[in-house]
Amino acid sequence: MNVAIIGAGAAGLMAAYVAAKNGNNVVVFEKNEKCGKKIYITGKGRCNLTHQCDEQEFLSNVVSNPKFLTHAIYGLSPESTCKFFEEGGLRLKVERGARVFPASDKASDVTKCLENYCINAGVCFHFSEKVVKLDILQSTISGIITEKAQYKFDSVIVCTGGMSYPLTGSTGDGYKFAKSAGHTIKSPRPALCGLNLEGDYYKNLQGLSLKNVSLTLYFKSKKIKEFFGEMLFTHYGVSGPMVLSVSSLINRIDLSDVRISLDLKPALTAEQLDKRLLRDFGCFSNKLIGNCLKELLPTAIIPEVLRRSGIAYGKQVNTVTKAERTSLLTNIKNFDMLVSSLRGFDEAIVTSGGVEVDKINPNTMESKIVKGLYFCGEVLDVEAFTGGFNLQIAFSTGYAAGNSIGECK
Repeated sequence: MNVAIIGAGAAGLMAAYVAAKNGNNVVVFEKNEKCGKKIYITGKGRCNLTHQCDEQEFLSNVVSNPKFLTHAIYGLSPESTCKFFEEGGLRLKVERGARVFPASDKASDVTKCLENYCINAGVCFHFSEKVVKLDILQSTISGIITEKAQYKFDSVIVCTGGMSYPLTGSTGDGYKFAKSAGHTIKSPRPALCGLNLEGDYYKNLQGLSLKNVSLTLYFKSKKIKEFFGEMLFTHYGVSGPMVLSVSSLINRIDLSDVRISLDLKPALTAEQLDKRLLRDFGCFSNKLIGNCLKELLPTAIIPEVLRRSGIAYGKQVNTVTKAERTSLLTNIKNFDMLVSSLRGFDEAIVTSGGVEVDKINPNTMESKIVKGLYFCGEVLDVEAFTGGFNLQIAFSTGYAAGNSIGECK
């Protein structure tokens, strides 16, 4: 069979290699001048390419349509993905949080490995050639039209990504193709992005990085999920791994009902923290409360914690009342923040939304509407938390599509 792949990203390259390995004639069309432009910037240029876990744990980290992804993830698991790259000559390493990176810390090595697999399998690349339209005849794919020419193909796999990081070429082209084929698109939203906060207190905290803290998401005062790890205060609000995950849970709900609460000392219960405060107060009874807390909290956040607690920074420790100490404890364990909005697509790691999966075969990624048309990766309405899960989704769905086309006959 003659197979066209639209997009030379993670999903596209995997689909291209597997389809070519099965004996098909495969051509990849990429509107950029090279492969994997988005891969180059993932993980701050290091590329967290998957997550070291089993299939069940993986699927528990999928935010949108985990059931749809079940067959694909079991078909190409994180373990199998690691083996695939290592057999391709890419050494890997596992870092804190079970995140898998290339040992070289170079995202470009991931792309090179995929590209080498494709070249060795006989895949042909058309760079700087943008696909503008699908050719569909009687509910069957017949080819594609680019800005340069018209081509005939038996199968077309759309791997164009979503809308995040549009400078890499992810500008929603795949949604246009899907709509032309009769598919419905779930409205794209930024996901895995920073959060703009209400107020301006965060400006005084800009640059403060916190580790080993917990962040709890509340919706209408109901606890939705708790995260543990790292976060960062920025010029607009907050970011960091935990915050990115929160963003994927709130990008389709009324933010006026959202509250996120930071526990600055999660290792201590309220009772243990109270004993710690009493001990510190006893040791530093003649000091100012602001100075007394420097062994307990990061210096930058102390003024804001005290302001919320109704205690003056210059108040002497031995004059702090029990009610003030209780308020202080509450604000250390519950540093509440209100979200005003999410950052945009230019900062979002992935896109929430995309081609609705009810009209996509979960075993093959083939359209149930147009025979021979496939959709893989971020163009689909699938997303997961940060930690290598989304690239694994791209690899697994690309593998499923490429493998389903079978051998050339």
